[in-house]
Amino acid sequence: MRALRAERGYSQEQRARICGLGRSYVGGAERVARNVSLVNIRKLANALMLSPGEFFE
Repeated sequence: MRALRAERGYSQEQRARICGLGRSYVGGAERVARNVSLVNIRKLANALMLSPGEFFE
């Protein structure tokens, strides 16, 4: 996730704002320190302009 976010030029704060999630939550998800729900996977993928399927490829 971090590489995709950086490739698109977003900071964690910007991506968190777009997703409607906290910056610490997004950071934890990037570090794989959180079990991310399907609802939040969709939010994270949408913020990167990806479908959830593309997100996992």
